[in-house]
Amino acid sequence: MKKLTLTLCAVTALVSAAYAGTETYSGKEMKQTAATEAPCPTWYADNEFNVSISGVYAPTANEYREDRYLGVDHGWGAAIDAKFFFRRYFGVGIQGFGLSINNTGQDFVDQFRNDNNNDFAGGVLGTFTFRYPIPCTRFAPYGWAGVGAVFGGGNNNRLVFDNDGNIFDDNRGEDDARLMAQYGIGFEVRFTPHIGLLNDVSYNHLEGGVNDFFQIRTGLNFAF
Repeated sequence: MKKLTLTLCAVTALVSAAYAGTETYSGKEMKQTAATEAPCPTWYADNEFNVSISGVYAPTANEYREDRYLGVDHGWGAAIDAKFFFRRYFGVGIQGFGLSINNTGQDFVDQFRNDNNNDFAGGVLGTFTFRYPIPCTRFAPYGWAGVGAVFGGGNNNRLVFDNDGNIFDDNRGEDDARLMAQYGIGFEVRFTPHIGLLNDVSYNHLEGGVNDFFQIRTGLNFAF
C-alpha cells in the first residue's frame, strides 16, 4: 500500500512539472499575438520613381474679362508629372501641362476684336514635393512648389471704352512666355504599391498682374 501511494505521488509530481513548464493560450490570445507581430503592408517605397497623368480644370483667379493671360473663364487640359522620391517623403521632378483656352464668348465689341486663334496654353516646371504616407494606410497627403515658364496666352487685342465713351485699343499682348510659380496640396490613395489615385489643387502665379489661375487635377500615379 505504501509503495502504491509513493508511486501515485511521483506520477502526480511529474505531470504537474510537465504542465508547469508549458504556457497555454486561448484562441483569442493567439490571434491577438499574430496580429501584433504581422507587419503593415508597404504601400510607398523609400526610393521610387513616379509618373502621373492627370486631367486638369483651370479656372482663372480673376474675373476673366480682366484676365491678361488666359483670357477665358476657365480652361480644360491635361498634365504629366515625373518625380523621384527619396527617403519616402521627399521628391524632385518635372511637370508639364497643356490647356485648351478657346474663347467662344461674344460681346458688343467683337467686330473690333483681333484674335490670333491660338487656343492653347501650356507650361513646364521643376518641382519639389513633400509627402507623408500615413503609417499602415493607403493614404499619403502631399504638398509641392514649382518654378518654370508658361506660354501660349496673352495673345488677344480688343477695343474697349474709356470713361468718356471713346474707344481705344487695349492691347493684351502677343503670344508670349512668362515666368511662373506654382504651389499646391493634394493626396494620393494607393490601390496597389504601384498604382494610385491622385487629387490636388494648385495656385499658379504668373509674371505680371491680373493673370493667375488655379489647377484642379485628378489622375493616376504609377510607381516604379
